[in-house]
Amino acid sequence: MSIYYLDTSALVKLYVQEPGTDRLLGIANDSVENRIAVLALSPVEIRSAIRRRQRAGDVTQDIASLILDALQRHFESRFIRQPLNDTVLDIALEMVDRYALRAYDAIQLAGCLAFKITTGNEVPTFVCADQQLLAAARSELLPVLDPCAEI
Repeated sequence: MSIYYLDTSALVKLYVQEPGTDRLLGIANDSVENRIAVLALSPVEIRSAIRRRQRAGDVTQDIASLILDALQRHFESRFIRQPLNDTVLDIALEMVDRYALRAYDAIQLAGCLAFKITTGNEVPTFVCADQQLLAAARSELLPVLDPCAEI
């Protein structure tokens, strides 16, 4: 059993077929007993991504609603939620100063680092599809997984 911290670029792959979806579905499969952690802010980012796809005509309103309903159920029952708190924001400020990260990316990485502090001996694997963010996570000595990378 492992613990994975999914940033939004990875989390969305559980709900929308993209490169890396099959790999993430394998990680999130209930029979594997892995634990999945996400930042409390992630549903806002995913809702934005799904609604953009709906407006672009990539998914229908019905499909978008089904995806968002499933996300909400999982968020309430399946995922470990890392709160967006002062610790996360303080770490995010350090990440912005240390790496060339966008604000939300810095907050996602900070969420994982704060989660690592609270779990003690258990180090989460940071799962992300953004190479710059993965490089920053590696520099922070986190194990990383790019779901789109060749195995």
